[in-house]
Amino acid sequence: MSAMPSLILASTSRYRRELLERLRLPFQTAAPGVDETARPDEEPLALALRLAKAKAAVVAARHPDAVVIGSDQVAVCRGRVLGKPGTFERALAQLQTMAGQEVVFHSALTVMRGATVESVSVPTTCRLRPLSEDQLRAYLHAEAPFDTAGSAKAEGLGIALMEDIRSDDPTALIGLPLIALTRLLGRFGLDPLDALRRGSPA
Repeated sequence: MSAMPSLILASTSRYRRELLERLRLPFQTAAPGVDETARPDEEPLALALRLAKAKAAVVAARHPDAVVIGSDQVAVCRGRVLGKPGTFERALAQLQTMAGQEVVFHSALTVMRGATVESVSVPTTCRLRPLSEDQLRAYLHAEAPFDTAGSAKAEGLGIALMEDIRSDDPTALIGLPLIALTRLLGRFGLDPLDALRRGSPA
């Protein structure tokens, strides 16, 4: 039986690392160091896919025999891309823009090994409740989601901001769509359940 290829997550995000740990595959992480600036007139979906591929490609160039996962998420509200706010006041401004509105999160994935590349994006549509400034400030003080695109952590207290969430993959909104990822990894010989079966006693 051939050995399973090594797996590398091209990200230092603790959220993506924690999600990938759910699949129980051994993996390493590596910082891709990619410029995430959007190109002029670049559509949000195209931006997410380009960055996911670029992150995977940078790390794959250093580890040509490994299977590398690149991922990126772009949030859009009222036609405007919402990045990571970085500060309380920017997060408040984002949430005020989003309150009562639909926000689409494009969660893009690339899995790469050598010249073989598979990419997909999983959209998640969220509608936020029409919330007051006091409610939004209370949320931000409690959760401090300043490293999160759109300033809303649905895996935590941010779920209380939501009117509804629509997606084919409940993990996509957190930043790594595990249903799509499992499908792609299987094409590279890294199905999590097969790996589990190989490691189980007879």
